[in-house]
Amino acid sequence: MDQQPPGDRAAAGSGVPTPTCYRHPDRETGISCTRCERPVCPECMVSASVGFQCPDCVRQGSGTGHHPPAARPRTLAGGSVAADPRLVTKILVGINLAVFLLVSVRPALVGDLTLLGLAWDPSPPPGSVEGVAEGQWYRLVTSMFLHQEVVHIGFNMLGLWWLGGQLEAALGRSRYLALYLLSGLAGSALTYLIAAPNQGSLGASGAVYGLFGATAVLMRRMNYDMRPVLVLLAINMVFTFTWGGIAWEAHVGGLIAGVVIAIGMVHAPRERRTAVQVGACALVLLASIGIIVARTMSLT
Repeated sequence: MDQQPPGDRAAAGSGVPTPTCYRHPDRETGISCTRCERPVCPECMVSASVGFQCPDCVRQGSGTGHHPPAARPRTLAGGSVAADPRLVTKILVGINLAVFLLVSVRPALVGDLTLLGLAWDPSPPPGSVEGVAEGQWYRLVTSMFLHQEVVHIGFNMLGLWWLGGQLEAALGRSRYLALYLLSGLAGSALTYLIAAPNQGSLGASGAVYGLFGATAVLMRRMNYDMRPVLVLLAINMVFTFTWGGIAWEAHVGGLIAGVVIAIGMVHAPRERRTAVQVGACALVLLASIGIIVARTMSLT
């Protein structure tokens, strides 16, 4: 049987070939390098003044006399192209797993790391008041990496790996890390605002839902078929509101934050890219802080 060369895979049910990335023949793409016209996937494409270029053309130089740093490969969002596009994702997975193993060995730590608004803890005697409103602000962050059940961490880490790798490659490490952390913080903030003060919550899913939202925005930006990610997101949202014991507030807060930040990341005009991206992140951060401060004032 004859094999089709990279870039000429036939679409199912038609004789029209579907382009595939010249570096990753198994990935279909609708984007081509503006210089050599070879098809490139989101992981390989480098943002140029007009359209996108492939890594080979970028390495050969633009021929415009720019200072060398100006010709360095850039991601879709303007970040630096890294040799390992999943490094931050690997670190985040490692942190989540490390915290999971730690609380598995010392279950008592769950009570110290859980997101808690305000509650009385009777042990050890004579007891004490615990929670974010009592000044334990760190709970808003520690809960973002906290899991208790194998199924819980399993689903979250699969989502982080599948979605995070592509987003890290498209956004760059620093932008991707900001997306993850701010989405998680927004999820914690909304949980703190809506949930009962004495209700403990594990907010790890907030950051993952931020990646869901960002993935949808990125796929729309790349004119990809959004049906797969929308169906997957819809299924997860059904579970969010139908299964008991799920902190839906973290899911919704993280999802909204992920969408807002991703819009600023991938739709920012090139001449004001950094300002718009920082502004989008600042908007989510300030909104989260505002919610946290308002809730704290109402509880104290």
